[in-house]
Amino acid sequence: MTNAKSQLISIEELIKLFINDRKEGKKELITWFLNNVMDQEAIEQLNADKYERNNKRTGYRNGYKKRKLKTLDGELILDKPDIRSGSFTTKVFDKYSTVEKALNSVIVESYINGISTRSVNSIISNLGINVSPEYVSSLNKDLDAKVKEFLETGIDDKIKYLYIDATYFKVRENSKYKSMALYTSIGVNSNGIRQLLSMDIYNSEDGMDWNNFFFKLKERGLTGVQLVISDGHKGIMNAVKESFPGSLWQYCHFHFLKNLRKTMGKEQWKNISKIVSEALMDESLFNIAIARIEEMNLDKSIDMFYKWYDSLYSYISFPGEHSRKLHTNNVTERFNRELKRRTRNIGAFPNSDSLMRLVVSIAMDINEEWLLRKYINMEVD
Repeated sequence: MTNAKSQLISIEELIKLFINDRKEGKKELITWFLNNVMDQEAIEQLNADKYERNNKRTGYRNGYKKRKLKTLDGELILDKPDIRSGSFTTKVFDKYSTVEKALNSVIVESYINGISTRSVNSIISNLGINVSPEYVSSLNKDLDAKVKEFLETGIDDKIKYLYIDATYFKVRENSKYKSMALYTSIGVNSNGIRQLLSMDIYNSEDGMDWNNFFFKLKERGLTGVQLVISDGHKGIMNAVKESFPGSLWQYCHFHFLKNLRKTMGKEQWKNISKIVSEALMDESLFNIAIARIEEMNLDKSIDMFYKWYDSLYSYISFPGEHSRKLHTNNVTERFNRELKRRTRNIGAFPNSDSLMRLVVSIAMDINEEWLLRKYINMEVD
């Protein structure tokens, strides 16, 4: 897989350049990689490599066209393949521009409002952005439209499994910083594909807010929910019962163990954690775990186990092959960690709109990857 650019410089030379001049070397490496990505896209669209003769070929190349791509590492000049008597489509520019425009928007808006974020001045300088209200306005208008479209698109397929969670971000509101809850819902459809369904910002995690969040989902067409997986927050639990009557609620095992750990000492947990974890995955071991806890006179732990008993084993009502994906809320936990990782350079968001522009842009990127493969095999009964 080669192109005009990669023929002029070898990967070994790129690596040497990266070592000697990290900034320019990184730009060259990214350029080389993205050019090769587009070349591969061209091969797939034409059903043929360069100069390859076969009966399935759908067209022919016509050289390359230079295209600029602004990135956080500076402006790149890419070689976009040109197709004779046809058009070449690539995801390279959309994938980069959506997330980076969102990030630029947040940084620039912070700068204009005089809000302190981590190394804002140096970031602005490196990006070479024209810091003007008009620039911010144009970015925001474009991103807001994409965010709105993503969050309001109808949910056409039935969602059997629904994962929900909330994570917190610092947002400026009325000249003060406060932690705002970002609600997230991830569903698994009838084909076993997971997808990001919705995101929204609330002040806290009370039942009314979760009910409102679920109401919006159902307005967009959410149906078929049989199991909801989440942590043990009371607001979530009550809202699930009200919003999805007839469905089951699964208390995430990871969060349950985390809370159970708080009811005993370090040494006590060390002696009992293994049997408790095993009991959560094998209901026949429940009484053995309870007996072990009773021997240690851990009344609070016993009460907690009995209180949540039904919700700890909701997952066993579904195919055994699905169990590994249903007894915890790990899918949203990993998603939230990725959001935190990709927004860690931002100390606080100027407002809730800027938060949504960035996290939804990142979510669209992640969601596109999820749609390419099955998360759960729904053909298993």
